[in-house]
Amino acid sequence: MSAAKPQTLADANKSQLVVVDVQSRLLPVMYKPDDLIQNCNILIQAAQLLNIPTIVTEQYPKGIGNTDPELVKSLGSSYRAVEKTCFSCSGSNEFHDQLNQHPDRNQIILCGIEAHVCVLQTTMDLLGQDAPTSHEVFVVEDAISSRKKKNKKNALRRLRQAGATITCTESMLFEWLKDSKHEHFKKISALIK
Repeated sequence: MSAAKPQTLADANKSQLVVVDVQSRLLPVMYKPDDLIQNCNILIQAAQLLNIPTIVTEQYPKGIGNTDPELVKSLGSSYRAVEKTCFSCSGSNEFHDQLNQHPDRNQIILCGIEAHVCVLQTTMDLLGQDAPTSHEVFVVEDAISSRKKKNKKNALRRLRQAGATITCTESMLFEWLKDSKHEHFKKISALIK
């Protein structure tokens, strides 16, 4: 058995946020959809304040609908979804084009649905890529969901074993900030009150 990869803290200057398939027709059947939306929204708003690039994907939007309107509102003029039919975002050339616009940002922060399908497959693909495009992948546990709680739990177990960093929304925000003297500390800490 090989040694576990050392875990690092997220860095706002090295991060990209990826919001995976948080679409209106999928949400009602997700486990704890309100928590999912709230935490994805917090991550999006913090990313906007910290100038962290955000990529949004939509799985077959013609059939499943577009990104939740509350998230679109927070994204504002930066909202532009990568439409896909592949479960892993990595199967989309447009996704890779957007990801590669920021080659110095190799920390990929994932939130969205479904944990055991699109989030899992995207993470596995990103972790499996070799240098110089290797990525550190952070999966935000309280900002992902599946239809069934047991599927989310299984996905988290597999993602941990694969080497993804499993974190939560609050941890991510404070890792991005690093210091209470950060210029956006008050605005970002207000997002979680």
